[in-house]
Amino acid sequence: MAADIPKSHLDLEDKAQRSSTHSNRRGGRSGGGSRGGRSEGREVQVSKALSKLLRHQADNVGIKLDGEGFAPLDKVLQWGPLKSLKVSLDEIKSIVETNSKKRFTLRPKAGVKPSLSEDAASPGDYLIRANQGHSLEVDSAALFTHIKLGDADFPAKVVHGTYFAFWDAILEAGGLKSMNRAHIHCSDKTPEEGAVSGMRRDAELLVEVDIERSLQEGVAWWRSENGVILTDGGEGGVLGTRYFRRVVGRTADVGVLWENGEKMADLPADLKMVVPMGKRSGGRGGRERGRGRGR
Repeated sequence: MAADIPKSHLDLEDKAQRSSTHSNRRGGRSGGGSRGGRSEGREVQVSKALSKLLRHQADNVGIKLDGEGFAPLDKVLQWGPLKSLKVSLDEIKSIVETNSKKRFTLRPKAGVKPSLSEDAASPGDYLIRANQGHSLEVDSAALFTHIKLGDADFPAKVVHGTYFAFWDAILEAGGLKSMNRAHIHCSDKTPEEGAVSGMRRDAELLVEVDIERSLQEGVAWWRSENGVILTDGGEGGVLGTRYFRRVVGRTADVGVLWENGEKMADLPADLKMVVPMGKRSGGRGGRERGRGRGR
């Protein structure tokens, strides 16, 4: 039954950080990997700590985000987990510049011109923010670029990636919900087309959204600095199934489930479902489930 499905079925990007970075670092000098209890690489530890603080915990620890979601870097680096890692400004700059998903933005404080000498620059000269993924209340208009009909860069498609294990919960909710985040995350590309941000590469179902219709009906959309397409879902926080242009599986045994707002098929009755790694009660690598129509 739906209660067995992890609550935050759309809160996936934070957990992807572990698997994607480990994949890139496997066999490397400091990439701990994800098997056998080996420790995570330092870059992963710092990036995860930054995400946790800037997306979810800043208010709780007395760090105030400004209207655009920025926090003073010197205060960020004094937060317990980051302070214990003794994170340097150079490390922060490297993570911001090299992170494949461009999760963070670093900029000088207004009126401050950090010295051209890297050694002389101070964390107190900078502000940092998470580009998206917040559960904290944020000002979308200040943090993101509003998407409007007729924009020169209007997305040709908008796709949300999800999992077989969550499809029943999505239908029972009447559509996609942001759950414990401020926004529903989408991409303008599929993984096959090179989606970097806004969708996990292991997504099993692709939900293509009719963004034009939703905009015409008053649903607001934004684009983050790292290219994630975002919406709060409109009234009630639900992006309704009537906006589902097409829902299709990425495996040969799962075809088109939904098209032009109408149900076309169910998931196969014997389909094994795996809760993504890191989700509640899923254990390492996820937990298998049967289709379970009677649950």
